[in-house]
Amino acid sequence: MSNDSATSNSAERAANRVVGHPAPGETERTVGQLVADASHDLSALIRNEIQLAKTEVSRGISFGGKGAALLGVAAFLGLLGLIFLFHTLAQVVAVWLPVWAGYLIITLVLFLIAAGLGLLGIKAVKKAKANAVPQKAIRNAQESITAIKPGR
Repeated sequence: MSNDSATSNSAERAANRVVGHPAPGETERTVGQLVADASHDLSALIRNEIQLAKTEVSRGISFGGKGAALLGVAAFLGLLGLIFLFHTLAQVVAVWLPVWAGYLIITLVLFLIAAGLGLLGIKAVKKAKANAVPQKAIRNAQESITAIKPGR
């Protein structure tokens, strides 16, 4: 009997055994067999847990990818809708003025809104930049250094 067939027979017996009982055809388990079975069971458990984690992560990534694609399509369609809304507004203004004047007015309004939002954005970035330096942490670190230095 070769070593490979002995190993496969041992693996078959280990797979057919009931936990806490010897495999069929065996009377008593040795300490070495018990340790080998425990390490085999532990490695199988770890492999199964890793496989479960991989499955869950890939499923989550799949749902996330589909969600991101749907959000991208929704944003694109929303942008198209916004463009048509602005065309409609320009045509409404064109009821009282020439068509070119309606488009000019709507374009100027959009530029004014964009400029206002841009100024608010710049203000927010400057405020965030000013608050980005951790003043309290720096002050506490400096106080700690002065307290630890010898002679003070």
